Amino acid sequence: MQNTGNMNIKKIIITGIVLLSIILISFIKPNTNNLNPKNRDIFATDIDENIIYSNIQKEFGITLDSFYVVQNRIKRNQNLAFILSETGLNDSIVNIATLNSASVFNIRNIQLGNQYNLYFTRDKDSTLKYFVYKHSPTEYLKIDLNKKPQACKGEKQIITNVKTSTGTISTSLWNTMIENNIDPVMAIRLSEIYAWTVDFFGLDRGDHFKVIYEEQFVDSIPIGIGRIFAANFTHKGEELFAFEYEQNGVLSYYDENGKSLRRQFLKAPLRFSHISSKFSKSRMHPILKIRRPHSGVDYSAPTGTPVYTIGDGTVIDKGYTKSAGNYIKIRHNSVYTSGYNHLSRYSNGIKIGQRVNQGQIIGYVGSTGYATGPHLDFRVWMNGQAIDPLKIKAPPIEPIKEENLPTYQASINQVKQELRALN
Repeated sequence: MQNTGNMNIKKIIITGIVLLSIILISFIKPNTNNLNPKNRDIFATDIDENIIYSNIQKEFGITLDSFYVVQNRIKRNQNLAFILSETGLNDSIVNIATLNSASVFNIRNIQLGNQYNLYFTRDKDSTLKYFVYKHSPTEYLKIDLNKKPQACKGEKQIITNVKTSTGTISTSLWNTMIENNIDPVMAIRLSEIYAWTVDFFGLDRGDHFKVIYEEQFVDSIPIGIGRIFAANFTHKGEELFAFEYEQNGVLSYYDENGKSLRRQFLKAPLRFSHISSKFSKSRMHPILKIRRPHSGVDYSAPTGTPVYTIGDGTVIDKGYTKSAGNYIKIRHNSVYTSGYNHLSRYSNGIKIGQRVNQGQIIGYVGSTGYATGPHLDFRVWMNGQAIDPLKIKAPPIEPIKEENLPTYQASINQVKQELRALN
C-alpha cells in the first residue's frame, strides 16, 4: 500500500513539472499575435507568414536580439508607400520614409516577387523599427524607423572561391550541368567562350569539359559564377583550350598557342547605305501608326543593293511574312543569329541548310512586307534575345603579341596541367 502511495505522489510531482514547463514556455515564446489585425493580411504570401528566429546576431547591421522578423514578397501593384502604410505606420512617417528612400534608391525599380523583411520589437506593442528590401543578392534598401525615418542603400560583400568542375555530355550541355550539380549558367558562359570553335547544337555524346572558375557567395549562399580562368572542351575528339588573359588592358580568351577564340562580324551588312532607324524599345511604326519595339536597325538603300552576311554560318530560315516580307535568318554559332528583312529577292542558290561565308551576297535590298520604301531591316539575336546590332561587344581578335607570348605561355603552363589532371 505504501508503494502505491509513493507512486501516486511521483505521478503528481511529474504532472506538476510538465504543467509548470508548459506555463514557462508560453511566457518565454514571443507573442506573434500582437500585430494589428487589420494589417495582418499583408503577411499572407505564397510562402505564408514566416517569423524567423535566427542564431545570427546581426543582419543588415541590425541586432536581432530585440526583434522578430517577418519576411514577405512584393505583390502585384504594391509600392513602398503601400507596404509601409499596411504595417500601421501613420501617413506622416510613411511619406518621410518614402521620400528619404527615393533620395538614395530608385524606388520605382522595386520588383515584383522580391523579398522584404519587417523587424518588429518583441514587446506587447510589436512596433516596426526597420524595413529592408532585398533588390538583389547583394543590393538592398534599409529604412530605420527608430526616430525620424532614415534610409540607406547597402551592398553585401561578395566572397569568391576558386572551383573546378567537369562533366561529360549525355544529352545537352545544360542537362550535363544539372546532372553534375553545376550552376546551369555555366552552360551559357562556356557557349559564349567557345562560340566560334564549338557547335553547341551539334555536341556528341561523350564530349566533355573541364573548367576552373570563381563561385560567388553572399552570406555563405552561392549566388553565381564569377570569372572563368580556364577551360578545356573536348569536342569530336579534339581538345580545345581557353585561357583568360589580359592584353592591352582587355580580358579575353585565347587558345594554347595564343590565338584568340573570337571572330569578328562585319560592321554592316551593306556597303553603301545610311541608317534610317535604330534599335528601339518604343518606335512609332511608319505604316501601322502604333508604338512598338523595333528590334533591329534599318539601313536605307536603293532597291537591288547587295546584302552580305555578317559572318560565317548556316541558313536556318527563309521565306515571306506580311510584316518582314522576304527574309533570311542565319545562325552563326550557338550564341549569335542574324536576320535580314524586306529583301527584293534572294541570291541564287540560297536555301535552308546552306553554309554561307562572311561577306557572301545572300540577297538584295527591297521594300517587301511592311515597308514605306526600300531598306534592309537588319536584326541580331544573342542566345535567343534580340540585341542592338550597333552595340555588339567586339572583343579583340588579334592573337597574343609576339613580345607577350613567352609571358603568356609561362602563365598558362601550370593551369594547363591542372586542367588535364581533372577527372
